[in-house]
Amino acid sequence: MHADAAREPLAAADSEATARPLPPHPCPSLPPVPVPPADGAENPSTESGTALSAHEAAERARGLLYGPGSATGRTLLGLAGPPAAGKSTLARHIVAEIVRLEGPGAAAYLPLDGFHLANAQLDRLGLRARKGAPATFDAAGYLALLRRVGEERFHEIYVPDFDRALDEPVAARHVVHPHTRLVVTEGNYLCAADTPWSAVRSLLRELWYVEADDDVRHSRLLARHTAGGGSAAAAARRIAENDGPNGEFVKGSRSRCDLRVRATDLPAPAAGRSVL
Repeated sequence: MHADAAREPLAAADSEATARPLPPHPCPSLPPVPVPPADGAENPSTESGTALSAHEAAERARGLLYGPGSATGRTLLGLAGPPAAGKSTLARHIVAEIVRLEGPGAAAYLPLDGFHLANAQLDRLGLRARKGAPATFDAAGYLALLRRVGEERFHEIYVPDFDRALDEPVAARHVVHPHTRLVVTEGNYLCAADTPWSAVRSLLRELWYVEADDDVRHSRLLARHTAGGGSAAAAARRIAENDGPNGEFVKGSRSRCDLRVRATDLPAPAAGRSVL
């Protein structure tokens, strides 16, 4: 399947969205986000997951556009979490809702998966079997794009993605417009404390940790790895040897997040995509 064969739901939302009047306070029923803890301290808000409906998650994100500091420029919201926790599904839902409520192009999506190294580079480095581990991403390139998105407001900024049918990153699938106010970025390692990942946190207004039960994630990963015709045995081996260790690595840094979220009643992923 060609990378452009499936029409992006966010593109449809961009073209069809209509704004509606703002309420006095976009998210009055949700608790304030605490000040991030000092390095090494446990953030009390991440001790147990806060169950948020899809609507509540979108309203909380929308509230970032109107709270303290919202007038200083574009807002970046990060979603971290282990593989198959639901990060991309939640991110896409938030973006689509902000676009529906605030108008076309008001929000944009920036996935870390767009910075997967191409298979040719993984083969060169001997890392194909570890695809998805921290070393298999262009972390410097991701950080550079985050900085550009936060600083540049007068040009369209193109954002890469990952195509599961091709099993390769693809360029310029998404766009951040000059008038875009909220950018939602998601990926496994946004909360990692190791260099260079540790630099991500300072570029974000908030960082949420998206979690799901391990058995739920395991089922999602099995479905993902067998979708292209792979065997269940090979998928189970990949989960045990790669996805599992990657997930445990991510869990070790969840205290660096502002909020730990269990998103409920999310829409099903778009055809041909699996939750991340």
